[in-house]
Amino acid sequence: MAYELSKYKSTALGIVKSGKGCDTGRVTSKNLSRAEARTAQIATIKKVSRVLIASNGVSGLSLREVAREMGVVSSALYRYFATRDDLLTALIFDAYNDLGASVERSDAKAELESAADRFRIAARTVRKWAKRHPNEYSLIYGTPVPNYVAPTTTIEAATRVPRVLSKILSDAQKVRRLPRRASAAEEVEEFLEVGAIEEVLVDVPKEMYVRALMSWNMIFGFLSFELYGHYVGSVRNANIMFEKVLDELVRLLEL
Repeated sequence: MAYELSKYKSTALGIVKSGKGCDTGRVTSKNLSRAEARTAQIATIKKVSRVLIASNGVSGLSLREVAREMGVVSSALYRYFATRDDLLTALIFDAYNDLGASVERSDAKAELESAADRFRIAARTVRKWAKRHPNEYSLIYGTPVPNYVAPTTTIEAATRVPRVLSKILSDAQKVRRLPRRASAAEEVEEFLEVGAIEEVLVDVPKEMYVRALMSWNMIFGFLSFELYGHYVGSVRNANIMFEKVLDELVRLLEL
């Protein structure tokens, strides 16, 4: 692998590799505090893990493999991540939060735009992030990792992007009536987890839940098809196609 492992042999990170083995029991940097060294080491472990995921896929990620790539004994990593699942959860948190922060920033800059334009901008930001970070996208929206169940603590980070959609929809509701032919509130309670949804789609009428979920499914479905090559042979220009999809969704949501 073309990864420069020498970057991860620094004593500032608390791991020293030499011909005689690895010293993993001390932080020797004169410039970093113990807390700073720990933070730097966690960042290093995550960075190496992302490279391994890009090369081997997420299902093959293990603390042993990360340690081998860093040139240290696997026990050195246990003080930072007790299990592979703990490391995976940390990577998932980072991906959700990075995507969420990107979409939140784009919507904040577009706060004076129309609801339709804000929706388009948010969706374009999601696509831009996904294309720049395809491995992170796959980690959170791709095939589930075998034998891994994300803890409920990831929900807050996972809902940052849907909450932006919720804000756009709720702001739009303040200046217009409900869309025509919307699902009846009592109807959606028969098949949707209304209690969970209303925590995310704050101030969005229940009549809009189906359309809101459809719109987000369409965006992420498009991205998955695009990133995983499923549009080959059917879509000539994905950029134009994506804009056409957004036009249809804006009409669906009557923004």
